[in-house]
Amino acid sequence: MTEATSTTPIDGATGIRQKNMATLAAASPEAVAERFETLSLPSYELVRQPETGLVMVRGRMGGTGSPFNLGEVTVTRCVVRLDTGETGSAYALGRNKTKALQSAVIDALWQRSEVRAQIETDIIAPLADAQSGEKESVRSETEATKVNFFTMVRGDN
Repeated sequence: MTEATSTTPIDGATGIRQKNMATLAAASPEAVAERFETLSLPSYELVRQPETGLVMVRGRMGGTGSPFNLGEVTVTRCVVRLDTGETGSAYALGRNKTKALQSAVIDALWQRSEVRAQIETDIIAPLADAQSGEKESVRSETEATKVNFFTMVRGDN
């Protein structure tokens, strides 16, 4: 069985939205809640209330080989619609329904041009900076434990 790959080009707004959603998904529930509290929220309705389920995670041997089913992970998803018509969706690893709801509302608000800049500067950028700082910290800690092995030639026996 082969996987079909999409050849549809991704425009700039879609790519930015995907990065924003990835940033929200990778953020801790506490960090999302802290940033969410700073927003002035319009009214919204739940299109799909936060619900938890399982998703199959796939892997590839060596990162480039044939795909295989690695296992299942718990994911919570949510979809909201603002009164102005924008629809936001979010997936969050784990069972945190509040994080999924807050992320979906942030996604919907980001789609409104009048608050997009505020969402990017007040929510997305600080979360992305914190995540890159954490990655750099882990990278430097890992680099400190790196051991270089070498082989000595014993002779021409």
